[in-house]
Formats: sequence, structure tokens, C-alpha cells
Amino acid sequence: MAGETFPGGELGDRLRGIASICVAAALFACVDSSSKFATHAGVPTLEVVWARYAISLVVAALVLRPWRRPADYITRRPMWQALRAVFLLMSTVFSFIAIQHLQLSESTAISFVSPLVVTALAGPVLGEWAGIHRWAAIVVGFIGVLIVVHPTPGDFNPAVLAAIGNALAYSAYVLATRFLSTTETPGAMLIYGSLVATVALTPALPASHLVMPGWSATLALVICGAAGAISHLFIILGYRHAPTPVLAPFSYTQILWAAALGYLVFGDLPTLTTLIGAAVIIASGLYILYRHRVRRARP
Repeated sequence: MAGETFPGGELGDRLRGIASICVAAALFACVDSSSKFATHAGVPTLEVVWARYAISLVVAALVLRPWRRPADYITRRPMWQALRAVFLLMSTVFSFIAIQHLQLSESTAISFVSPLVVTALAGPVLGEWAGIHRWAAIVVGFIGVLIVVHPTPGDFNPAVLAAIGNALAYSAYVLATRFLSTTETPGAMLIYGSLVATVALTPALPASHLVMPGWSATLALVICGAAGAISHLFIILGYRHAPTPVLAPFSYTQILWAAALGYLVFGDLPTLTTLIGAAVIIASGLYILYRHRVRRARP
């Protein structure tokens, strides 16, 4: 944005959008840290995932109050809504499995590969083809992932595969969201995402080994679900105020929160390879945004 000038109202909107995305990034880190805390307290992963979406559904319903304007929540593409929700659920399951065995900063750094995967798949899926410069950035970004996971036989952690699965499932979720954005309201997509996951997981609960969480684990579950819903509301708010190229770089502040919460809650310090790999991945993502902006600016 260097060298650009904006009218006062537009600048204020952009700053509000940036602030919203930064809050969402902090809340995403809270979702990860609280879910990791709950699983370490002995709550099964299935129970944690169910609580995350059931509580999110309640919070989203109380905030959005869909009964006031029910027409906004009638989907025109129910199968795509269900598929999008399944991708989000898969992403959450993979993420919660990964963070049980990885540092929050490691899992977050690997998740940042999602914009690169979306860029690579947007061509065949949405017809938004990447050029040679963006493909080069995608390759460099995957090199950054290799730096983070350092896949040598003695050091490789199998939980990395779950973190990669999270990134791939989240990429599919983003592509489905783009596809639905032309016909569905943001509120409807938020409600359906939590509703489908809650309905899908509820029948499996009696067959699993449920535990009664203690007060600290219960608080963690509440934070996980509430932060999950509120973070998506802040993303919706952010993109109402500013365009994607302005806001996307600020989503990377999540790794700062992940590193801070990882240290404060679990005593984990990010390794040098994690920091270097994250920097490479973030730089690749920012370059893709830059090339997208350059391409759109051409007459």
C-alpha cells in the first residue's frame, strides 16, 4: 500500500478490516491452544471436535439470530453446503490430531500452505489459472514446508501428515466457499458449517469413550467453540471493509499468537527450522498476493 492515498472513509474501512482479521487470527490460535489443552486433559478428540462445533453453532445462532430473516439462510445448493462443511470438519479433525503431537507454531506454519494449494487448484476447479511467477512461489512455499517438517528418518514426526491433511482439507473448504459465495450469504455458510458437523458427529458420541471433563477442560472446550464461531464472524466483518489483497497478509499474524500461546500454555519454544520454514511459506504467500494484484492492475 506504500505510495497510495485513500479518502478518510476508505482508509478507516481498511483499518477496521485489518483489525478484524488480526482479531480472527488471534482467535484461531485460541481454538488450537484450547483444543490441545482439552485433549491433554484427557478429553477424546471426537468429543473435543463435537464440542467445538456444537458450541460454535449455539454462539453463531445467538449472534446472527437466523429466525429473524429465515430467507437468508435457505440454501440454494444444499449438497455443496454439506460438502463444504465436510471439508471443514475434516480440516478440524486433522488439525486437532496434529496439535496433540506438534508445537502450535509447527502446526500453524504447515497450515499456511493452504493459500499455495488453493492457488494451484484454482485453475482446474475454478478456472483461475496461475502463471509462471505464482507457480514458482508455490514451489518455494512447499520447500518452506519441508524446512518445517525436516523429513529425515530420525526426526520425522508422523503427526506432520495430519497437519498436511489439515492444510489440504482446508484448501478444499476455501475453494468450496468461493464457489458458494455467489449464491449463499456468509451467515448461512457459518451456520451450515457448524450444523452439519454437529449433526454428523452426534450419533458417533455414544459409541466413543466419553469422559466428563474437569472445570479447566470444560472452560477450554467453551473457549474453543466460542472462539471458532467468533473468529469466522470477524473474518466476515473484515472482508466487508477491505479487499483480500489488503487483508490476507495479516492472517499470518496467527503464527505469532500460536508461538506465544504455545510458550505460555505448554512451555514450547518454536525451533529455528520452524521459524525459517514459516518465513519462507509466508513470503511465498505474500508474493502470490503481489502477483495477483499486478495481474489485476493490467489493462
